[in-house]
Amino acid sequence: MGSGNGFYSVQEFNLDSKWLIDPKLLFVGPKIGEGAHAKVYEGKYMNQNVAIKIVNKGKPEEIAKREARFAREVAMLSRVQHKNLVKFIGACKEPVTVIVTELLLGGTLRKYLLNMRPRCLDMRVAIGFALDIARAMECLHSHGIIHRDLKPENLLLTTDHKTVKLADFGLAREESLTEMMTAETGTYRWMAPELYSTVTLRHGEKKHYNHKVDSYSFAIVLWELIHNKLPFEGMSNLQAAYAAAFKYLVCELDHDALHNRTHGWTLDRERIGSE
Repeated sequence: MGSGNGFYSVQEFNLDSKWLIDPKLLFVGPKIGEGAHAKVYEGKYMNQNVAIKIVNKGKPEEIAKREARFAREVAMLSRVQHKNLVKFIGACKEPVTVIVTELLLGGTLRKYLLNMRPRCLDMRVAIGFALDIARAMECLHSHGIIHRDLKPENLLLTTDHKTVKLADFGLAREESLTEMMTAETGTYRWMAPELYSTVTLRHGEKKHYNHKVDSYSFAIVLWELIHNKLPFEGMSNLQAAYAAAFKYLVCELDHDALHNRTHGWTLDRERIGSE
């Protein structure tokens, strides 16, 4: 279905019939999210509560690129299943471009953390969430996929707030060991320095990097889980990224606070992961 470089043309998009949804059976409810390329609605499909992502058509010159992005996202969602990845239900291209996934009513990790401030997460909860995220990334990387936009806004909680699932594969792509990939992809505050440049790049310029860019983003999210603060607070996303690139600024753990919050208990990885 797709080429080895992770780019899927409109002609190559050929979804397996088991993933093809009937748009006539979709009921679109209230909007629950919005990004640069799509809007997400709560809805129903065949009596099942779902999340419905409707891709914006965009300007005429952007249509081909957006359709290719949609084809790539659907190909990856249909190929990889894991308990810490949002479950893919199906997609269709006509009459509108739609991706349907399970509906997670616990909200984003970003909203959950904001609602807790100024308090921090219990350390066991923070580590449990971190393990969920790590398992999701391990699954993607084992399939040769780089997410490229790991951040709290793309991490969703189950209704009981006990499990985190990774969502939004709009910027994900297959890792290439030989070809260069698009630079400055993702969100600057969580973006690994090798994804951008300290000199101005042309739009769409490519660079060499690999799945380790997700590891950098994971480390920033882990810092947020422990401290419940916005990393590089007081800076714009772009300022934070370039400060990190020039090594002016790093996210440091408060080791004294960390010791106080974990004193007296031992970490049982499997037990925490199963609680």
